[in-house]
Amino acid sequence: MNALRRHRALTRIWASDPGWRGWFTTVNHSDLGRMFLLLAVVYFFIGGILAMLIRAQLASPRSPFMGADVYNQIFTMHGTIMMFLFAIPLFEGLAVYFLPKLLGARDLAFPRLTAFGFWCYAFGGSMLLFALVAGIAPDSGWFMYPPLSSTLGSPGINPDFWLIGITFVEVSAICAAVEITVSILRYRAAGMSLSRMPIFAWYALITSLMILTGFPPLILGSLLLELERAFGMPFFQVELGGDSLLWQHLFWLFGHPEVYIIFLPAAGVISTILPVMARTTLLGYGWVVVAAIALGVLSFGIWVHHMFATGIPHLSLAFFSAASTLVAVPTGIQVFAWLGTIWKGRPHMHLPMLWIVGFFATFVIGGLTGVMVAVVPFDWQVHDTAFITAHLHYVLVGGFVFPMLAALYYWMPHMTGRRRFFKLGETAFWLVFVGFHGTFLLMHWVGLLGQRRRIDTYDAGSGWEVINLISSVFSFIMAIGFVLVLIDVVVNAAVKSRGPRNPWRAGSLEWAMPIPPPAYNFASLPLVTSRDALAASSDLAVRLAKGEGYLGAPRQNQRETLTVDIATGTPNSIVVYPRNTALPMLMAFVTGGMFLGMLIKAYWLVPLAGVGIIAFALRWVWTLGHRSDLGPQDAGHGLMLPYATEVEDPPGWWGSVFLLLANATFFGCLLFGYAFLWTVAPNWPPPAWAIASWPMLGAVVTGAILGPIGIRRAIGAVRREGSPALALGITMIGCACLILSGLSVLMSMPDPTRHAYDATVWVLGGYVLFHTGLAILMTGFLVARAKTGFMAPGRLGEARIVQLWIDYAACISLVAVSATFAPGLLS
Repeated sequence: MNALRRHRALTRIWASDPGWRGWFTTVNHSDLGRMFLLLAVVYFFIGGILAMLIRAQLASPRSPFMGADVYNQIFTMHGTIMMFLFAIPLFEGLAVYFLPKLLGARDLAFPRLTAFGFWCYAFGGSMLLFALVAGIAPDSGWFMYPPLSSTLGSPGINPDFWLIGITFVEVSAICAAVEITVSILRYRAAGMSLSRMPIFAWYALITSLMILTGFPPLILGSLLLELERAFGMPFFQVELGGDSLLWQHLFWLFGHPEVYIIFLPAAGVISTILPVMARTTLLGYGWVVVAAIALGVLSFGIWVHHMFATGIPHLSLAFFSAASTLVAVPTGIQVFAWLGTIWKGRPHMHLPMLWIVGFFATFVIGGLTGVMVAVVPFDWQVHDTAFITAHLHYVLVGGFVFPMLAALYYWMPHMTGRRRFFKLGETAFWLVFVGFHGTFLLMHWVGLLGQRRRIDTYDAGSGWEVINLISSVFSFIMAIGFVLVLIDVVVNAAVKSRGPRNPWRAGSLEWAMPIPPPAYNFASLPLVTSRDALAASSDLAVRLAKGEGYLGAPRQNQRETLTVDIATGTPNSIVVYPRNTALPMLMAFVTGGMFLGMLIKAYWLVPLAGVGIIAFALRWVWTLGHRSDLGPQDAGHGLMLPYATEVEDPPGWWGSVFLLLANATFFGCLLFGYAFLWTVAPNWPPPAWAIASWPMLGAVVTGAILGPIGIRRAIGAVRREGSPALALGITMIGCACLILSGLSVLMSMPDPTRHAYDATVWVLGGYVLFHTGLAILMTGFLVARAKTGFMAPGRLGEARIVQLWIDYAACISLVAVSATFAPGLLS
């Protein structure tokens, strides 16, 4: 088969459906990546319009431009859109589009999960946009502090749009994080060990793990606040044992890592593009990786520096102040590695390099002001002033938007196959750069003069008038620059001016394919022997097009790629991807129905949507696997590999591991909140503790023993070619016992509105019931799979996935029951 015939055959296999239908049925990562990026850019411009409205309001004292109520909605939605609907989805889109190309794969690990995540993002964001257009947008700030956001301060539906819409969007983020993590660890080119991974892949891996552990605290906080607003569970009401500071802890457990979740992908872009612009390799690759890991870890230990003004103990102030300053060390390592890369190379001031230089000038200022606010006495002076707003924008715009614009101009030839014809980008850069610094440098000044953030007006004679007016003028200059960037991209993408395949002479794998890239990425998969595979083998693109790599011969119209060993990159299985389907969009739509039911208080819609989700999920997983052993298959170069369905740890097993990591973080934050209220909140102890009964304790112990033992005996029976029916029955009995223990937890406190303890017990019980019910559902699924021939000694991956979830359900049941009844037993 020659290269042209191979291209046509692979295109038939991998192409999305034609016409408008393809938008709703595609599971191709390139299509979905473009959809993520396009929608994120739309939200960026919507957020930018809201920012211009804010600056127009503050340009003069006592401005009649808009009232306080409208202003509160505008600034709340500006922060919400930029943080939740632009920054994180833009990273997700960039990773979804480019990671398989950088890693030498044909797609991500779970294409349908990518599509499901996108539609959750689209539907969740549309909820918030509807609220904005309808004049009922959230108005309590993008941080939603209670009691301002509780029914005491906001009795209307406004905060509910934030709590439910953002949680829906965060489902998308969790999906993308699982997808990206598993893809980086398992879906790489043959021979691509961890030490040979592209530096952007390291940053994306760290960021995804941070999402899995950083987003659950906010999901929990949103759930608790919505339960308080909807059902009166007093988690944040002081007189009933709650504490509004619990929200701040949960929010900033998410919020501070969020800053680094936004920065680290941008740092990965800098580490990828800068060596290409400097005609050299990245200085200190290993040090940069270690610094990025350290930054990710440290970011979870300094959330309290957002709460220095809340009256926390002095010892805590000292600890978190020192920890906040320590973050400068790994950040400095990366900055000096980048400067060293420039020093040892020969930098060319192409447009991407211009944005990188702008990043250096801007981000360093943001980092220095960050060190300033880590000092407690200074933070007390500038807390909640415009100085903090300016610092935040220097970090997020300078540290994220500028590098992403560098990425736009660096990879635009790859995405379009065309070179730049009109040179508007340089003019746009200077307008944005000058406009940004003119806007936010002055905001530092006016903040030091005492102007509070989040105010809709101020009095004449305060000394802020001229500063605010000049700042607003520069903000519109910046806005013109961003519009010019958009015009530049659209015009150059439309002009049919073909460019070379590798205009930057880069050495990474994404340039070893035709541009714009075909749906299948690589006609055959590469064997990697160095970190810069294309630089090491200049004819690599031609050899891959000729089918000289792995999986070069299309087989049975299957979409195939390789999985590899995590550490060494040795190929270990062949994955067959699902075809185009509308199932992810339909499942996201039904999931949106569940969130919509909670929003409009149509609670009958929630279980109805839940049944729909279960039905779609069963359909989703039933299409996987096969009823017979297919054995090793020819992967090319004489390598025989099994299909992923015939290995012990299939991709779904790894996906479950990382999904359970996020799940366990959520549960750990729930226990943290319980302990915080117990030890810090006033009006404790509660009126009564839950009292355990011996039958209930026996049920949870029995279930925690029978469930894990039963599923293991079922796997053992299948290995011996026996029947797993009896063992699966034992598993079901164990799960039923765990359900009884969850019901006992709920029944021990019949009125969850009486006290925060009672409400917490209900959440613990509900968490147990959800996971034990899921375990029973999964066990029933295994029974059906066994009866229809999908389980065999060589096909145990599904059973091992179910084992993970049953073990988790047993563990959290024991912990939840102990946390509920231990205080009563001890007292």
